[in-house]
Amino acid sequence: WNPEEKCWFFPKSDNIIERQIDIFKTENLWIDPSLKKEDKILFKDLRREMVSRKYSPKTIKAYIHYNDDFLKFTSKTPNNIAERDVKDYFFHPVEEKKVVTSTLNCAISALKFYYGMLLKKKFIYDVKRPRKDKKLPIVLNKEEVAKILSSISNVKHRSILMLVYSAGLRVSEVVKLRPEDIDSKRKLIHIKGAKGRKNRYTSFSTVALETLKTYYKSVKPKIWLFPGQKEGKHISTRTVEKVFEDAVGKAGIKKNVSVHSLRHS
Repeated sequence: WNPEEKCWFFPKSDNIIERQIDIFKTENLWIDPSLKKEDKILFKDLRREMVSRKYSPKTIKAYIHYNDDFLKFTSKTPNNIAERDVKDYFFHPVEEKKVVTSTLNCAISALKFYYGMLLKKKFIYDVKRPRKDKKLPIVLNKEEVAKILSSISNVKHRSILMLVYSAGLRVSEVVKLRPEDIDSKRKLIHIKGAKGRKNRYTSFSTVALETLKTYYKSVKPKIWLFPGQKEGKHISTRTVEKVFEDAVGKAGIKKNVSVHSLRHS
């Protein structure tokens, strides 16, 4: 006990916060977010359940993020959450942040998984999902794509964007390609563990194949088709996005496009 600060001090240890949560579990306890150590304590059960169900690391990270953001918004512990808290939380981003429907749906799924499936709170199932935005994707015509690709001098970077465009790949798929995933004779790409943990084959063009062969002969990649700067790692999605952004600028394209626009195109 510190008489000057009028507060209690606890020795720093790995499980001290968890012990306090257990001691005061019947109280309306609020924990400063800086003490959560990246949600390892509060959302240990959520992470364990999602891992056991083979959710992707990206989805696990997103679900923990939205649940953590929700607790910060309410300043409550999970056991003290009420129906009103959930409604207020979803009213807040819609009215103030103007978030897109897909983001809101992900947040709803995250809270339903944790409070509905794990904590068995029935009211969470009454949360209604927003109507989907009806927006057409921004696409590039052939001339614009040709300008973008021709503005790239690095054969590795050009090969990546040509495969995205020719085979309709997601950026998360093209960066994780391995040399053995390319069937050059049949001009097919084997996509493993894509969105929804699905595998599929997709075709690509002769032009893309020739560019890929030129790249392969000069680099001779082993583990990843497009290795990154760190040994044993593939090129990052952010690097590919930056390459595309620079190429769009050099090509003089004014459309608000991203790498994903090549997939739509």
